Amino acid sequence: MNADTQMMLKAYRLMACARHMADTYEANRTICKYVHSTSRGHEAIQLATAFHMLPVDYISPYYRDESILLGLGFSPYELMLQLLGKKDDPFTGGRAYYSHPNYRSDDYPVIIHQSSATGMQVIPTTGVAQGVQYTEKINTVRRGPNGELPVVVCSLGDASVTEGEVSEAFQFAALHQLPVIYLVQDNDWGISVTSAEARTNNAYEFITGFSGIDRVSIDGTDFMTCYETMQRVVRTVRNERRPFLVHAKVPLIGHHTSGVRREFYREDAELSAHNAQDPGPKLRAALLRAGIEETVLQQIESEAADAVATAFQKAVASPEPDTAQVHTHVFAPPAITEEKGNRTPAGKEKVLMVDAALFAIREIMEDHPEALLYGQDVGRRLGGVFREAATLAEKFGDHRVFNTAIQEAYIIGSTVGMSAVGLKPIVEVQFADYIYPGFNQLVTEISKSCFLSCGKFSVQTLIRVPIGAYGGGGPYHSGSVESTLLTVKGIKVVYPSNAADMKGLMKAAFADPNPVVMLEHKGLYWSKVPGTEDAKQTEPDRDYVLPLGKGAVVQSASQEAINEGNSACIITYGMGVYWAKAAAKQFPGAIEIIDLRTLFPLDETLIFNTVQQHGKCLILTEEQQTNSFSEALAGRISKACFRYLDAPVEVLGALDLPAVPLNMDLEKAMLPNPQKVATRLQELLNT
Repeated sequence: MNADTQMMLKAYRLMACARHMADTYEANRTICKYVHSTSRGHEAIQLATAFHMLPVDYISPYYRDESILLGLGFSPYELMLQLLGKKDDPFTGGRAYYSHPNYRSDDYPVIIHQSSATGMQVIPTTGVAQGVQYTEKINTVRRGPNGELPVVVCSLGDASVTEGEVSEAFQFAALHQLPVIYLVQDNDWGISVTSAEARTNNAYEFITGFSGIDRVSIDGTDFMTCYETMQRVVRTVRNERRPFLVHAKVPLIGHHTSGVRREFYREDAELSAHNAQDPGPKLRAALLRAGIEETVLQQIESEAADAVATAFQKAVASPEPDTAQVHTHVFAPPAITEEKGNRTPAGKEKVLMVDAALFAIREIMEDHPEALLYGQDVGRRLGGVFREAATLAEKFGDHRVFNTAIQEAYIIGSTVGMSAVGLKPIVEVQFADYIYPGFNQLVTEISKSCFLSCGKFSVQTLIRVPIGAYGGGGPYHSGSVESTLLTVKGIKVVYPSNAADMKGLMKAAFADPNPVVMLEHKGLYWSKVPGTEDAKQTEPDRDYVLPLGKGAVVQSASQEAINEGNSACIITYGMGVYWAKAAAKQFPGAIEIIDLRTLFPLDETLIFNTVQQHGKCLILTEEQQTNSFSEALAGRISKACFRYLDAPVEVLGALDLPAVPLNMDLEKAMLPNPQKVATRLQELLNT
């Protein structure tokens, strides 16, 4: 028996297995109660792809790719544990749907966490290829046993190609010639939407708009055609280090999902046409032509049915997850838990906040070759629109500090893949107002990765975001977004207000194995706003770190005022620190000011102890007040400190306007200022 026939038999065994798995799930719908898809109709191209993967590679299957997982070597039992949401699900411990794998070991390719959101895996997986390319440049790339370089495979359905974020990934891969294969399985359906309704061309035609990505279109139901094509494509990408798109035409034989069933919207004639293209019978006929006896194929089918039945019974009987562990793996343990190093070394000059950040990143990149910095305009020519990355590209090279296109989704989402390769990306969103195009990746991929992978794929990334209003920045360069960010679980948010905190928090945020968004008030960068001179501070030593989640008392009230009940505290951050300090001058000894420094994790111990000491509290924010983080914090303080309060917790923020006006007088009218703070303090102290 020749090698091709042996490969065909292996594929047929797995196709028979996939078919019986789908039939078993359908026959046991009350047991298989969680929504799932199967690979029926897609088996040939999926198996052909899996057979060419090495453990050194990376692959991102999507939710219909159970046959890829079978082809890689995962057992039906392992897949069924995820189908049923069981404790021993090897991928997510019962936290995610069927065929939502993530895997990190030496026996199979690495599979990063990815979501169900259509096409959203393409940016993180392209980020993997970006990371692989960088590790090649610095000679740390993983290689196979015979020196093979890794390839990255991203599987997706044809309907996802209409997503804008998929185009961002294609653009980056083409521009940088990344070693990635986009496998597009085209079954002509996007739930109930046909290709004729949704798009003007297929992926094979669409990809011609991205110069530098090679392409091939094949019959995805013919196993040997798929096998030989994937063999050639994988070899090309492995050796030539350039991107490729494979467009495979396949039928959709099963339901879209168990919850959106084919009989809801598909006609009998159309279903019959798809069933006629089933790759299983096609491969069976090819094996008969190759001389394999009918009895051999019948035995394979019988063995597959028995194996699936046994695996299903075992999976059904396996234990449910321990509900007491549901809270685990939201974050990986932090690397920095204590303030260390010299914050105020003798003989050092005071520096601007923008320079403190620059110096911190320069030191990070000197110490960590796995650190990169990228985003819009941060490269050699400009060094950031606020010059916050000035000279870094000149010092570290364009391969470590470089510009991207206007692609906030790619900038943020690619860090998932970069982190999975072992890199530590620092990326920049140019203004807080522009974070929204990247929010999908932040919420859908980054924030959930550690939790849904049971800790295997925490995303180590530092996302820098200049924020805040001053000097007529207008409605698209002045916004505050912290409340929006703080609704996302699984990310950390820091907000320094001075140069020393900036450097210490930057170092700790970089060291943290979790995603951290650093909000940097552009009005404090240069201390140009009157009253913000104290943002300029002595530059801490190189080894100074400030742990996330630790607030600071920046001004204390006198013990006399506290004893007499004539004191109040202000809880604030960012520019609010300077409004508070200016207002407090009108109430000598009466005002204590807390700078939160980190908004999540939050230093509740410091907050509650301070409020209990004074009994009167004002929370000050630059954000629009209604439904803000600050109002939510006021509620938490009211509950925790109720017995100690002498007055309701007050909140002062910006006016509830949709945007910051351009005109500087209108801007001032919208924002808090020292006089507004002083007025509210007077009312609070008189309560």
